[in-house]
Amino acid sequence: MHEEGKQPQFMQEREYRKLFGLEIYLTPVFVISSIAIIVFIIGALVFQEGATKLFGDLRVWLTTNLDWLFMITTNLVFLFCLVVAFSPLGKVRLGGEDAKPEYSYLTWLAMIFAAGVGIGLLFFGVLEPVTYFQSPPLGVETAYDTETVYTAENVPDAANAKVKAAASLGIAATVFHWGLQGWAIYGVVGLALAFYAYNKGFPLLIRSAFYPIFGDRIWGWPGHIIDTFAIFAGIFGLATSLGLGVQQVTSGMEYLFGIPANGLTMVILIVIITSIALVSVMTGINVGIKRLSQFNIILAFVLLLAVILLGPTLYILRTLFTGLGTYVMKIVPLSNWIGREDTAFYHGWTTFYWAWWIAWAPFIGTFIARISKGRTVREFVLFVLLLPTLLCLIWFSAFGGTALHQFLTGGYTGVTEIVEAYKPEMALFKMFEGLPWTMFLSCIGMTLTIIFFVTSSDSGSLIIDIIAAGGKVDAPIPQRVFWCTAEGLVAIALLLGGGLKSLQAASLATGFPFAIVLLGMGICVWIGLSKEVKESR
Repeated sequence: MHEEGKQPQFMQEREYRKLFGLEIYLTPVFVISSIAIIVFIIGALVFQEGATKLFGDLRVWLTTNLDWLFMITTNLVFLFCLVVAFSPLGKVRLGGEDAKPEYSYLTWLAMIFAAGVGIGLLFFGVLEPVTYFQSPPLGVETAYDTETVYTAENVPDAANAKVKAAASLGIAATVFHWGLQGWAIYGVVGLALAFYAYNKGFPLLIRSAFYPIFGDRIWGWPGHIIDTFAIFAGIFGLATSLGLGVQQVTSGMEYLFGIPANGLTMVILIVIITSIALVSVMTGINVGIKRLSQFNIILAFVLLLAVILLGPTLYILRTLFTGLGTYVMKIVPLSNWIGREDTAFYHGWTTFYWAWWIAWAPFIGTFIARISKGRTVREFVLFVLLLPTLLCLIWFSAFGGTALHQFLTGGYTGVTEIVEAYKPEMALFKMFEGLPWTMFLSCIGMTLTIIFFVTSSDSGSLIIDIIAAGGKVDAPIPQRVFWCTAEGLVAIALLLGGGLKSLQAASLATGFPFAIVLLGMGICVWIGLSKEVKESR
């Protein structure tokens, strides 16, 4: 049996083998996951038409048949985080009583935020609030009519009660998808891994959290299966975000510079950005990833501040507070999955989002655990849940609020027309078109998307490499290169094999099995923390 406080026998006895310059840990995890991913890439590229149909059908089946599983899982992990934070378990310090944090609060937040949400904020920051304004969830009425051709003379009255309610709910529903419940998913994985790694001496692997259930069997097939699921979820969750990001950048390049936004451009862009990520991932977490994350936050703050100052500042501030109030009031009905009639919102958005968060959880959770030693459990949970949610609220109020204000008070229909035509990658640039300094803002937006692309890819590659290498944090550079390259190739395969629908289907498919793993991690960290508190008394 594992003796707490000492290095597990698994860590002492494991062996590695050199293969084409890669140092591979001798379990089925690396072999199975790498072969399966290579087969997927080849199959999706060779049979593009079949892949398009397969992914489209898979997305519909998963959202209509497993919606309840994603909703229940997300609600449970959110409630779990609240209970842990405000119970005696929250006093436990990750790493022991004498552990000190490795990073400042600002750097900690920058690394979490840049890895956790980056590209999504730019892709959906304008698209979602306007979409939900046009078609609000929960049966809320709106004065907007999708069959009407709007001009500056016939836009809905901004003072109309229906319009105000729909606009406020548009912000709140967006924050719902990017707020507390999503970050709770990351929080459970990060907390479980940090506790068992820093307080119990286990390797930083998903399987480590399951020691209370499986005991030493986590070093056998139960652990192999868990870590393999984690790698699949991480690779395809990352590929979804990278695919969205490259769609947005290529659309911006076509819009601003006339460069065609076709498959070839997307492939070239993915190759270039993946190459930049390779340089970052080779320098490690304390050089490339840390510095890029800090620069990312600075550039994101500059863009956010520019939109607030150049846009309708007072309206943005009002939207911030009304959106927060509506979010608090609507979080319960939005979290319900029984008797819903707004199936387009519930299946097309919420179910996909929860699967996407779950798919990202293995690598983001591991990454957060990697940088959170020295924090108390209460500090960890509240910081990971509250501050990123607040930042998301500010972001969507600024970007979504500006787009809504442009339409409701200025009659600018650039964004609403793009949303109706469902060209989501263009929404951000159309919003910039209605502001001064359009070219400047658009260039910053594209640059920020690229850097978010890089930070997601390099941090994801680092974490997936750790999982595949059996917890070894200093695996050789060629192995990191393999995983970083694999992410880019999967993104290419999904984009060419169905585009956005394929990206969403991949997240749903890999999020499903990891939802079960996520619930198990919550149970195991509760057992571990309870025992820790009991022993300290």
